[in-house]
Amino acid sequence: MTGDLSNVADLLSRAAATAPDRPALVAVSETITWAELAERAGRFAAGLSARGLEAGARVGLLLPNSIEFAVTYFGVLRAGLVAVPLNTGYTAAELGLQLDDAAAALVVTTTEHAALVDSRPTVVVGTPDWSALADSAAAAAGSAAGGEDLAVLLYTSGTTGRPKGAMLSHRALLANLDQLAKIEPPVVAADDVVLLVLPLFHVYGLNAGLGMTAYAAATGVLAERFDPVDTLALVRDKAVTNIIGAPPMYVAWSMLPDLPKAFASLRLAVSGAAPLAPPVLADVKRVTGQDVYEGYGLTETAPVLTTTLCTGRAKPGSIGQAIPGVELVLLDEDGDPVEDDDPGEIVVRGRNLFSGYWPDGADGPGADGWFHTGDVAYADDDGDLFIVDRLRELILVSGFNVYPREVEDVIAKHPDVAEVAVIGVPHPYTGETVRALVVPRDGATPSGDDIIEYAATRLARFKCPTSVEIVRELPHSQTGKVAKGKLRQA
Repeated sequence: MTGDLSNVADLLSRAAATAPDRPALVAVSETITWAELAERAGRFAAGLSARGLEAGARVGLLLPNSIEFAVTYFGVLRAGLVAVPLNTGYTAAELGLQLDDAAAALVVTTTEHAALVDSRPTVVVGTPDWSALADSAAAAAGSAAGGEDLAVLLYTSGTTGRPKGAMLSHRALLANLDQLAKIEPPVVAADDVVLLVLPLFHVYGLNAGLGMTAYAAATGVLAERFDPVDTLALVRDKAVTNIIGAPPMYVAWSMLPDLPKAFASLRLAVSGAAPLAPPVLADVKRVTGQDVYEGYGLTETAPVLTTTLCTGRAKPGSIGQAIPGVELVLLDEDGDPVEDDDPGEIVVRGRNLFSGYWPDGADGPGADGWFHTGDVAYADDDGDLFIVDRLRELILVSGFNVYPREVEDVIAKHPDVAEVAVIGVPHPYTGETVRALVVPRDGATPSGDDIIEYAATRLARFKCPTSVEIVRELPHSQTGKVAKGKLRQA
């Protein structure tokens, strides 16, 4: 429990006290214990304080998954500053927009990425400036920051507009860890070895991955990027027991012959950030005997809201049920609870919710604490939730609602389809119409007409695509979501 903790960096102090000699993070060239990580983060915090940064100043973290990321992240929070994790795949222009919006006082980065932020105060890992921070003479005594104070500013993907900074307090981040810790079996236990390959600049990798590892004082195995062969070898060689993953990982691994041997040490595999195709779920189970438990969350909720772990049913297509401490309702267009298995918008309340968007807290939870996610779902007879779609991605065909996810689920079952994305496009008669972009399976050659005919036997006419484009691949975000914003711009 984190009831006695106020600052996220307090997780390090606790881990160092309970398991000082246990490996905290395992990287390619270095392993660091919890005691060592706590000391290094404390010294880094002291270095930041000596640099004269004021309480609440924003510090950009443009770093890969590494021990240096963890030292910087926890050090920034220990110093009473605000961490702004940045996507290492972004261009200078994209980074500039976020750094300008956050009014970042400093950016910590690598030689590889330094040129992207060279007009700002920057500390580059491995340079004398870095050593001056990381090797400060004395560890920081600790900041009074915590609780409702801003800890992390994370920018949303911006698929429907300019990215916005979600303001995550120490309270929200710690609350989500407490909530996850109440699930049985535990998401992460003290003796676990956790694969940390999801990018730490994303809330899923940052809090559900690194944060949960620190919460349990477990051991994290760092991978800078996802390579199917290399990361599966890590799982095998490091005897990984927990995988905090995303769908593309399981898709790629399911095609490798040594998956059963690599997964032999595995206790728990979870997936989030995007839907995991049921055939992949089935393939992993068939080959390894291992279930993959799916969950759902948002940057704004720190991030986890639901998981199939809550029921122990790894039900294909389901995101499970609300985790302990999260209230969740499905509301119709009039704001009333839906009836039976009708779809409705997911509306949530809990201590893990953000404090609104930077800088003034706009569009956060209402006065009653409820937050409208913009996601549509329905519950089956077991109470298990199934995402239908994003409200903002709704397609309106002649006044009828079409949820792209429903159409995608149908087309994905076509034997020749590897992946599909559905978007709405303007139509002179119906306002909008449905367009599908389809990636064929290896060796398959489906036509657009084949796909349309297949859909027509399974969907109402207004839901069927009127155009289909066969493509080699779809654009994805770093966490595996199809980047529909890019599809609409094409």
